[in-house]
Amino acid sequence: MSRSLHRTRGLIGWLSVCASAAWLCATAVGAGEAWAGGPGITIDLGGTGGKGQTAVVMQVLGLLTVLSVAPAFFIMVTAFTRIVIVLSFLRQAIGTQQVPPNQILISLALFLTFFVMTPVWQAVYGNALQPLFAEQITQEEALTRGMDPIRNFMLKQVREKDLELFVELAKLPKPASADELPTYVIIPSFILSELRISFQIGFLIYIPFLIVDMVVASILMSMGMMLLPPVVISLPFKLILFVLADGWYLVVGSMVKSFH
Repeated sequence: MSRSLHRTRGLIGWLSVCASAAWLCATAVGAGEAWAGGPGITIDLGGTGGKGQTAVVMQVLGLLTVLSVAPAFFIMVTAFTRIVIVLSFLRQAIGTQQVPPNQILISLALFLTFFVMTPVWQAVYGNALQPLFAEQITQEEALTRGMDPIRNFMLKQVREKDLELFVELAKLPKPASADELPTYVIIPSFILSELRISFQIGFLIYIPFLIVDMVVASILMSMGMMLLPPVVISLPFKLILFVLADGWYLVVGSMVKSFH
């Protein structure tokens, strides 16, 4: 008797599930038919032929690609690389692994980069963007004019040895002047030079803090306190040394002046 009751309940439940599924399908079909006659959204890409639409689509894809690589381009052709590496070296030299935090260091590096690159951006806006917005020049000419101030900035910072390296790797003939150098050769040369200069500055920053660590370690060993980590004792001395020497003023001022 109980088995028959359980079978009857199972059959009723299965039929109810089937009925619900059928009702949902009918509702969806009715909604689709009702929506078919409703309002819609269309995107006009311009042009009447397929060639015009294809060109517009390719321009949109190109714009999206440029926006996706804009942060990397910003890092490659500006002063950001040198500044952020030097600030990272400074934090490691002091011994405070998380102070200042990464957000503070990145923000400081960004604002210092904007400060250093302001004359370049003003030249780009005056020579390229402003005439382009006024429809006085074409997009290709604006791109050429806009790259000239950035190329001049990179060429002032790059080392000739690094330029010769990438010219040789690209198998290009030796240019008569810097204007003949392609941009794809200048950018990696500039990055390599920035890495070299930032590591040199980092070495100079490490020296005074290393001396403090060595003095503290020697004093602790002479007192027989070998189990006490020297870093714990030297950290307050390094902090007070950095504050008394007005370290942030010296480091930031030296970095900004190094770009002039």
